[in-house]
Amino acid sequence: MIKLFSLKQQKKDGESSPRPGNQKKPSAAQLRITKDINELNLPKTCSTEFPDPDDLLTFKLIICPDEGFYRTGRFVFSFKVGPNYPHEPPKVKCETQVYHPNIDQQGNVCLNILREDWKPVLTINSIVYGLQYLFLEPNAEDPLNKEAAEVLTNNRRLFEQNVQKAMRGGQVGGLYFERCLK
Repeated sequence: MIKLFSLKQQKKDGESSPRPGNQKKPSAAQLRITKDINELNLPKTCSTEFPDPDDLLTFKLIICPDEGFYRTGRFVFSFKVGPNYPHEPPKVKCETQVYHPNIDQQGNVCLNILREDWKPVLTINSIVYGLQYLFLEPNAEDPLNKEAAEVLTNNRRLFEQNVQKAMRGGQVGGLYFERCLK
């Protein structure tokens, strides 16, 4: 009986004073995001920034399209990877205010793989290419910004003018957009 008590006490003492090399194990999300970041194959129009190099779960993606309506623009997205990654997609927000049918004024992004079509086999790379594709081919069929989607559907020339005006730092539909040209 005394031996059990002393073992229990030793264990308790060991827990209160961590031994060198006895560090917290990385979570499944941290292991997977490390793998995803290491295997990231960014197109030349994209780059990443890690505000805290020790925190791979929070980072920024910068997209600078070189073709389409949004060429010469610079768009920043924030990624927050939750503890349930890869079983749940990361939270992605557009920090740059943009006139786009699939991005609303709060920065929410309408991309199917960030919602109902997410699967754990998808990676950060999949999201990067999905976001880049939104700038090459905006989708008026599944809009968050219904006004922009309507203009895109009915008058592509006016849509292009609105995009350019917004990117230069102008007013479109009563909303002011900050300049986002690179």
